[in-house]
Amino acid sequence: MAYYVKWNNAKKNKFGAKKTEYGGDKYDSKLEAKYAWELDMRIKDKDIKKYERQVKTPINVAYYSGKPTLTIVDGLILKKEGVQFNHICNYYIDFLVYQNDGTIEFFEVKGFETPVWRMKWKLLEAAL
Repeated sequence: MAYYVKWNNAKKNKFGAKKTEYGGDKYDSKLEAKYAWELDMRIKDKDIKKYERQVKTPINVAYYSGKPTLTIVDGLILKKEGVQFNHICNYYIDFLVYQNDGTIEFFEVKGFETPVWRMKWKLLEAAL
């Protein structure tokens, strides 16, 4: 007797998101690709300057004069300045949007929130 099992080497997203390509870039979900399209339309309308996607943001605890401070300053910069620090985690922001007035906004595109995401988002908010 023979048994047959179909094996697919492609990784599936644990949350069911479908990887999507838009504008030559690959996005983790259709929702992210749609948001990138919306941002492109806003650039075309001159509503925003530009955007970056999947920006790595380190979250560190730096010790200034012995006092712990949550920061998003890169560890290499802290090390160069001689500041003692502990690296907590890296947070990959879906989109950094540069507004015309010079402000920068952080955008996350999520189908639903997870406990780990909520924790990292709160750390990021506290470090800003």
